Amino acid sequence: MASEGNGRTDCKRRATPLICWMNGNQQLADELRISPYDHGFLYGLGFFETFRTYDGEVFLYEAHMDRLRSALFEYRIAMPYGDKEIQQAISSLYVANGSEDGYYRLNVSAGVHDIGLAPVNYEQPNVIIFQKPLHLPPTHTEKDGVWLQTTRNEPESTIRHKSHQYANNVRGRLELPSLQKVEGFFVTKEGFVAEGITSNIFWVKEDILYTPSLETGILPGTTRAFVLTLANDLGLVVNEGLFLPSDLESAQEVFITNAIQELVPIRNVPNTDFLGNEGPIYQRLHMNYQQAISQMKVSDQ
Repeated sequence: MASEGNGRTDCKRRATPLICWMNGNQQLADELRISPYDHGFLYGLGFFETFRTYDGEVFLYEAHMDRLRSALFEYRIAMPYGDKEIQQAISSLYVANGSEDGYYRLNVSAGVHDIGLAPVNYEQPNVIIFQKPLHLPPTHTEKDGVWLQTTRNEPESTIRHKSHQYANNVRGRLELPSLQKVEGFFVTKEGFVAEGITSNIFWVKEDILYTPSLETGILPGTTRAFVLTLANDLGLVVNEGLFLPSDLESAQEVFITNAIQELVPIRNVPNTDFLGNEGPIYQRLHMNYQQAISQMKVSDQ
C-alpha cells in the first residue's frame, strides 16, 4: 500500500504551484474541484493507485492499472481513458512540473448522481492524477514497527481494493505521531498479522520468507507481488499464510513494501530487535528490485 502523507498537496510550499490532471486537462492543484454529489464523496465509491516515477517512468505500471481496472469493473465504473492515455498524462505532468520524479495518485471516483444508491453503471467518473514531490529518506533507512490497537477491518469484496473507504487506515494512523520513522502493524480480528498502515509486511526466519496470505483481507500490493516474484527467482522458500504476532517477533529480519518507499527494513517492534538493513535477504531482494528498475530505464530509452 502507498503512503498518503499528510493529506495536503505540497504545492503551497513551492515557488511554482504543482499542476495536476483532471478529466483530460491539466489544472493547478488548488483549482481542482468535484461536485458534492459525486458518489466518491457521498458513498466512498472510488478507487486509486499510488506510484512514483523513475526518470519519468512508472515502475510496475501495468500491474497498477490491472488492479485499478479490476476494482472499477466490479463496481461498474467506466474508465474513459486507456492505459496509454494515462501514461501520457503522467508524462505530461512530469514535464510540466519541472521534470522531477514525483509521487503520483491516479484517482477514479464514481461521478455525479442523485443522492441514493444508483442501481446503474457509472459512466462519467471523475479521473484525477495528483502529483506531489517525493520526500524520501536515504536508501536503507530503517523504521520501527508497532502493533496497532485498531484491528484490520474486513474488505468489502472478496479481495481488498484500494478504495476511498480508508477510515480503518486513518484510525490506525491516528495511533502514531508520525509515519516517517514508525510503521503501524494491523492484526485481524482473529489476531493474525495483516499489513502495515501503508504497506505489506514480510519477515525472514531461518532463510524462509514469510508474508501474510491474501486470505487475511490485506491489499494485494503490486510491490508485494513483485517481491514474491523476486524471491522465487532467487530460489527462496516463501510461506504465505496465517501467522500470529509471535511468529513475526521470532524472525531475524522484517521489512515492509509499498510502491513509493520500495523495501523498508524494520529494526524492531517493542522489545524485539531485528537485523534491519543488515538483513541478508532484505539486501538481496532490495538489490534485485533496484536492478529491475534500472532495466526498465534502459528498455525505455
